[in-house]
Amino acid sequence: MTWRIELVGTRQPSVIVGGEGALALLAERAAMVREAGLRTFVVTDENVKAAWGGSMAPLISGSSGVEGLRVLSPGEAGKSAASAAICWDWLSKAGARRDDIVVAFGGGMVGDLAGFVAATYLRGVRLWQVPTTLLSQVDSSVGGKVAVNLPNGKNLVGAFHQPELVVIYPGFLSTLSASEYSSGLGEVVKYALLSDGRLLDVLETKTAAILARDPATLSSIVEQCVAFKAAVVEEDETDRGRRAILNLGHTFGHALESTLGYHVLPHGAAVSLGLLAALAVSEVVVGLPTDTRARVVRLLANLGLPTRMPGLTFEPILEAMGRDKKATAAGIGFVCLDSIGAPRWGVRVDDETLRRGLKAITP
Repeated sequence: MTWRIELVGTRQPSVIVGGEGALALLAERAAMVREAGLRTFVVTDENVKAAWGGSMAPLISGSSGVEGLRVLSPGEAGKSAASAAICWDWLSKAGARRDDIVVAFGGGMVGDLAGFVAATYLRGVRLWQVPTTLLSQVDSSVGGKVAVNLPNGKNLVGAFHQPELVVIYPGFLSTLSASEYSSGLGEVVKYALLSDGRLLDVLETKTAAILARDPATLSSIVEQCVAFKAAVVEEDETDRGRRAILNLGHTFGHALESTLGYHVLPHGAAVSLGLLAALAVSEVVVGLPTDTRARVVRLLANLGLPTRMPGLTFEPILEAMGRDKKATAAGIGFVCLDSIGAPRWGVRVDDETLRRGLKAITP
């Protein structure tokens, strides 16, 4: 079964397709591009190429396959300005034109980096996203946010650049490591808290199927997450208002990542901890019932995600939060939860309340 969602952006629509037939559609679209005389330039990493190189073969332009493929080292450390410069140089030497297509074939690091390269090379070339991790399928490949990291913080240099095509194939998830797979579940729980509560019920009742990576269950969950995000992005494409709700748990999560190191704490794990800290803040600031956090702790634990992080030093984390890309002269616009499915954004929170949030995830 294949599903399709269209995100109508201000510059162009983003067509998102998923399900078992998604890869066949991708190969068909690549053939159409070549027939039109255009080229595709695939950015991936070593791990994805080893597992799924055959699936990306129809996308690689050039008789030798070298011209149209750039393979990066895996890991968040590769999402840097230096890596972007390598890709810009590669595209320029290959003579890439504005109507050619950069294809991000990989997880969130590849998608963010390749998307940033596409947004900036020649002031913008076409972009396709082929996300291969759960995290990138439910979140980072959709909505047009692309970026690279700086030593002082995550995603501090970026742009908005909608992919014209996103292809989500559930089979990619079968080769993820246990930690990588559970990392994506952190974002899924975020969407369950933001939406109307039905997805949260699904996560609680179908935990066994989720942990077994049942393709039908996962395809349905991914579709629900994507549909929610697409609706939010259509309303606020450039993150000036309601799109901020998608940062639930991320102000804490990004600060934990940058403070502890990107190699120490996977993004989804950081988000799961950040969600719990944000819920603790919400209890103080907007009166979220305390049983919500207890429910989420149980769910995260059942999904194999962390709920506590020992040995945290609060001050460096608070300093990192102050450098968050969402910070303004007025402070950080924090995302709280009034109740499940009722987020509130732009909430001003003092440092003492933020410390209480961190205490909630510290044994």
